[in-house]
Amino acid sequence: MSEMASRYEPASVEAGIRALWEGSGGTTAGRDAAALSKRPFTIMIPPPNVTGILHMGHALNNTIQDIVIRHRRMAGFDALWVPGTDHAGIATQAVVEKKLFQERKLTRQQLGREAFVQEVWEFKEKHGGAIYEQLRRMGCSLDWTRARFTLDEGLSRAVREAFVRLWERDLIYRGPRLVNWDCVLQTAVGDDEIEHVTRKGKLWTIRYPLQGRPGEFISVATTRPETMLGDTGVAVHPDVPR
Repeated sequence: MSEMASRYEPASVEAGIRALWEGSGGTTAGRDAAALSKRPFTIMIPPPNVTGILHMGHALNNTIQDIVIRHRRMAGFDALWVPGTDHAGIATQAVVEKKLFQERKLTRQQLGREAFVQEVWEFKEKHGGAIYEQLRRMGCSLDWTRARFTLDEGLSRAVREAFVRLWERDLIYRGPRLVNWDCVLQTAVGDDEIEHVTRKGKLWTIRYPLQGRPGEFISVATTRPETMLGDTGVAVHPDVPR
């Protein structure tokens, strides 16, 4: 008779339970005729960005989803929880470019388009796998046979089809605001998630003294005068007359 451990050791217990769960097929939706006769219930996981690893916010969010999907299974539904990761296009490009320069002193222009795209896909495989491993270790009861990436070919077709249908029904439209241009990445970045609110404000003019020229100042207008407390200098283009 072995002695009981004085404290819980997750590594010695959870791996076996995880293998038992995944091997049972209990989280796979539509796996037999009996399942197909049940009412369907589906959750698409909000796909985490493939640029990194999961954080506490993901853990809380996925725990809630897991509770819901397990409850639906016990209530007799053919419950499907779809795992996936998001390409996070511009953010991923920035991360890969930074990594490429730090490790090999290369820019994407020097590497070339095809080679750079290959670097991005390799980055995705590495980090996407880490995210899935985190979800598995949490015990999330996802249907791993249906794991998807937002740039998978079939998924891309489905997204295009959905957007075209929404456009034809006037449910989506071109936004009225300008996009921002990223000078480093040389691409446009939209303001899709920003809510613009018009407020009546005040314009402040701050006089900065010129070094070595007593009594002379350069004036700068701003809506944020509080930043003055952190100012250490003013940069002026040499071709500006003032």
